[in-house]
Amino acid sequence: MSSARHPRVVILCGGIGTRLREETEFRPKPLVDIGGRPILWHIMKIFAHYGFTSFVLCLGYKGAMIKEYFLNYEHMARDFTLHLGPERQVDYHGLSEEKDWTITFADTGLYTNTGGRIKRIEQHLEGDDFLVTYGDGVADIDIRDLYRFHRAQGKLATLTGVHPLSRFGVLEADGTSVRRFREKPRLDGLVSGGFFVFRRGALDFLDDNSVLEQEPLVQLAEEGQLAVYEHHGFWKSMDTYRDFLDFNQMWERHERPWQVW
Repeated sequence: MSSARHPRVVILCGGIGTRLREETEFRPKPLVDIGGRPILWHIMKIFAHYGFTSFVLCLGYKGAMIKEYFLNYEHMARDFTLHLGPERQVDYHGLSEEKDWTITFADTGLYTNTGGRIKRIEQHLEGDDFLVTYGDGVADIDIRDLYRFHRAQGKLATLTGVHPLSRFGVLEADGTSVRRFREKPRLDGLVSGGFFVFRRGALDFLDDNSVLEQEPLVQLAEEGQLAVYEHHGFWKSMDTYRDFLDFNQMWERHERPWQVW
């Protein structure tokens, strides 16, 4: 499947990120770094690896900083020679890592809910399907397989179910004796991992005030229009400052399971 036929990827980048105030006081959450690159860049690299290179960024809190990051991206990410004078010229060296990326920057309001943000970028969507994810979570998920699964199910929406790691170790006891200690095991139940695929008809379940994770998904499930794609690999979101530290420590240790590119 050529990149031209891949649906657009909508990334929700507008939240304030109050639980990560140590970082988000100065920049939007999607620009918080992992290994010197914004988590938003890591997310986009995952999709691009599988050929999904057309993005719509739903901006809100400090959205201008996200625009500025990409407007200056070539200057910041590549070596270049600058010729000063009456005919200023910039010569970039080497090839760009990001080939054929198309990014639409859409201001969707400072306090708009997640479903409302998607509804507000409806005019930027093309074709029958589109993907949605948050600007703060990564996974080693095969996006092509997720999309094939969605198409095979024939429903209006597909969410990715993941088994998150517990934040705490688990004791297995026999009476008063500890038999085994498991450090941060995977939880048995599924939670939404934030990688969605929608058919255009799912937009009818949204309005300007919708919270995607509440009424729209509940209604889609009640009408038998919501499938779940179970992902058994790595998944992690950056919710707190502790997550920020965990991510960067993993990067320094070269433990980067989401780095599929």
